[in-house]
Amino acid sequence: MYDVIVVGSGPAGITASIYAKRRNLSVLIISKNNSAVQKTDKIENYYGFPNGITGKELYENGIKQAHNLGIELVEDEIVSIEFLETFKVETVNSKYEAKSVILATGTNRNTPKINGIKEFEGRGISYCAVCDAYFFKGKDVAVLGSGNYAIHELEQLKPIVKSVTILTNGNKIIENRNVEANVIEKPIKSFNGENKIQEVEFEDNTKKEISAVFVAQGTASSNDLARKIGARIENNYIVVNQNMETTVPGLFACGDCTGGLLQISKAIYEGAVAGLSILKK
Repeated sequence: MYDVIVVGSGPAGITASIYAKRRNLSVLIISKNNSAVQKTDKIENYYGFPNGITGKELYENGIKQAHNLGIELVEDEIVSIEFLETFKVETVNSKYEAKSVILATGTNRNTPKINGIKEFEGRGISYCAVCDAYFFKGKDVAVLGSGNYAIHELEQLKPIVKSVTILTNGNKIIENRNVEANVIEKPIKSFNGENKIQEVEFEDNTKKEISAVFVAQGTASSNDLARKIGARIENNYIVVNQNMETTVPGLFACGDCTGGLLQISKAIYEGAVAGLSILKK
């Protein structure tokens, strides 16, 4: 068991791991190596770089710094976090346990722009199979996504609902995974219904009746993981206190996923606070 698992290897996650490690805590970073900072061509407003620095360079420097401190880093995709007395973190390839978790994977960019998806949130559109599957016991539902995260949500739903259909919205289903469900790869036009979602309509004007859609597109974001264990979310950001702790004891969040100024300097500050706050638990 680790003292802390840090989810994300961008500026917030790396900083949090460094501060925790320097206080002799056992630290594991789990990341898909897809930090948004890597996509930044040039950073010119960050302290200490008079000629600027590329996002890729800054990201790689952070990874090297973590390695130099002996911090363990695993490149994998997290599909679920559960909290009982400790945190159980499940990835595509393994399972881990920790006393605390720090979420630092940025903002949720996985909500697709499909007509009806916002309108039916809480009325058939869900972002957490573990949370909401029971409400659709014996119903025909769908999972929106095509990757490992979508497959995980499918497996959570199958024992409870009548049937699950995978909606890929025009994408190809992930390879090398056994998917025991109906898969529809057609692009989606809209989700329709009266007071709640009742059907999905595709671009070819065909329709399929459904009672719920569980959104699991791309990889699970900090928000997705926080929702699964009951952390409070407001305006699509994770709510934290001054110590960067969420409403779930031992679960911290830092960086873009907490809202506010979406800048590297803010992510660094919050990562430092989160890393230091682990010892205050």
